[in-house]
Amino acid sequence: MTTRTLRHHDGAAFRDLNHNGTMEPYENPGLPVDDRVEDLLGRMTLEEKAGQMCHGRMVAGDGGFMPSGAELIAERHLTHFAMMQVPSPGAMATWNNHVQDLAAATRLGIPVTLSSDPRHGFTANPMTAHTDGGFSPGPEPIGLAATDDPALVEEFAAAAARELRAVGIRVAIHPMADLATEPRWARISGTFGEDADRAARMLGAYIRGMQGDALGPDSVACMTKHFPGHGPQAGGEDAHFSHGRHQAFPGNNLEYHLRPWKAAFAAGTAQVMPCYSIPSGSGLPEVAANFNREVITGLLRGRHGFDGVVCTDFNSLTGMEIPGVVRLPARNWGVEHLTLAEQVLMQLDAGVDQLGGETRPDWIVDAVRSGAVGEDRIDASVRRILRDKFRLGLFEDPYVDVEAAQTLVGAPETRALGRRVQLRSLVRLAARQDAPRTLPERPALYVENVSPGIAARYGRLVDTPEQADLAVLRLRAPYEQREGFLEQHFHAGSLEFPSAELERLRALCATVPTVIDVHLDRPAVLTGLETEAALLIGSFGADDDLLLDVAFDRATAGGTLPFDLPSSMRAVEESREDVPFDTRAPLFRCGHGAAR
Repeated sequence: MTTRTLRHHDGAAFRDLNHNGTMEPYENPGLPVDDRVEDLLGRMTLEEKAGQMCHGRMVAGDGGFMPSGAELIAERHLTHFAMMQVPSPGAMATWNNHVQDLAAATRLGIPVTLSSDPRHGFTANPMTAHTDGGFSPGPEPIGLAATDDPALVEEFAAAAARELRAVGIRVAIHPMADLATEPRWARISGTFGEDADRAARMLGAYIRGMQGDALGPDSVACMTKHFPGHGPQAGGEDAHFSHGRHQAFPGNNLEYHLRPWKAAFAAGTAQVMPCYSIPSGSGLPEVAANFNREVITGLLRGRHGFDGVVCTDFNSLTGMEIPGVVRLPARNWGVEHLTLAEQVLMQLDAGVDQLGGETRPDWIVDAVRSGAVGEDRIDASVRRILRDKFRLGLFEDPYVDVEAAQTLVGAPETRALGRRVQLRSLVRLAARQDAPRTLPERPALYVENVSPGIAARYGRLVDTPEQADLAVLRLRAPYEQREGFLEQHFHAGSLEFPSAELERLRALCATVPTVIDVHLDRPAVLTGLETEAALLIGSFGADDDLLLDVAFDRATAGGTLPFDLPSSMRAVEESREDVPFDTRAPLFRCGHGAAR
């Protein structure tokens, strides 16, 4: 007979479970993982199995716009949740321990697995990346690629994983294996760039940093996305929206987009997320990857031999509603004409294991009870899901130390590492040879989008360029503002500065030596600035003082471009979405920057 003692987050034992109690023992640490999985699977009801196949969303503190954690865990049997908002490290760690207590009180006591989109950068998008939680920021993933330093990327990913583990987050819904071959796409900042070989190096290093050499108790499991490659979006539009539902392969170049995935599999990525979009023109069926059997069972599991968890991209079936704020539609591209029950069956037939963002296990139960799906098909998915829980050590101890989380997350040494990577990612694009090489000891500074408090450490602030010895401007890459709660967070459309803004910038450069830094969340068209700015920098998420250190020649911008910078929008419009380095006469080539 096995007996397991569960513990509160303070370490005190609160329940012994054995065959004589109200709950069944469900693990034996002396057995191999696969045997433990089979033991637990054999004890589960269909309803409990179906609960494992829903990967819901959660807000710490039980936000009022979604079912409570207690309802989802105790009544619907869910044990996987993506955190939408993360409070302070201590509060997040406390929340993890609370939901683990809820899980421990269920019949089988299956621990909860918490997941998250990226939280270690500068991007705040409610659907793709977050900046809350007090984590130590590095550059965006595209900035990690700009370092072209796999060892540094692995070191940073390992540090990020330690912070995530400290608060109870054990699955990273990242990295992105997508390639930035379509310059207009809004999600390039989450990729490792345009060059498949560089992206593969960075991706493998990132996964090794997160997971280690093998998935275990010290790992954060990676859910690498978006198979088979989300980058070649038709016209650069994003598949979160109906107008971006299609990919485009005019260059017949799907194989190029699969190259980083080989590195992800070699590094042992635990999980995979397919993409929302329809792989139009690729030779694959014309339905979204989340519903596409040839993509998941054929290409992913068959050709590439992946046997880990496949979780659909979130809310592909039902969309999402935040009452009084927004109603986001389902991203069921290509199967909108089917009923919800038919769509669920199509995803199960495609080979997915978890329904991302969904909290209705009754759909799966109904599919089995109706005879449309055999329970052995459900068992195949639940085996994969439970295997990761066991490998992560959650059955041994799902709790975290609240005080340790408060100390570890955002610790000085980790923040220093993040800043080191930020600096290494900065790319020196161009510098005028006739720009002044010396400045007064305390120069007059005109700044835009730079913290006045930080800038004041470098010089005396003035109100106009005419009064200044030096101007320092931090700009966003151009984009067209879209309407809508979600659309406004996705930078899309033209990569050129409006003509009036370009003329303003050129005039400012003619007035005073000017350092221009452009945050390259997409490959901006900078034609006309490279000859006018005293110094032109490309950044991917970096603190103001690091940029000023480069401007004042106190530090070196050590990065290289992870994509081409096009010379014009016409060149972008004439290029093929799936083909890398396809814009005519780019202003700067991928790899431009610091000498290696």
